[in-house]
Amino acid sequence: MELSARNQLKGKVTKVTLGNVMAEVHVQVGANELVSAITRGSVERLGIKVGDEVVAIIKATEVILAK
Repeated sequence: MELSARNQLKGKVTKVTLGNVMAEVHVQVGANELVSAITRGSVERLGIKVGDEVVAIIKATEVILAK
């Protein structure tokens, strides 16, 4: 499958926290950790578990910073 999104980061799942509706998936990307909030249904449908190799696809129209 090809995607138009260019911000694709390969990493390994290090932690999955399931809630009633949502889930947090922690992904180690190099020396950094990325946390994705996705639906619990998506975690279950994709069979995401600790140790899996995944691709984090980031598609955003803006990034907001505060100091």
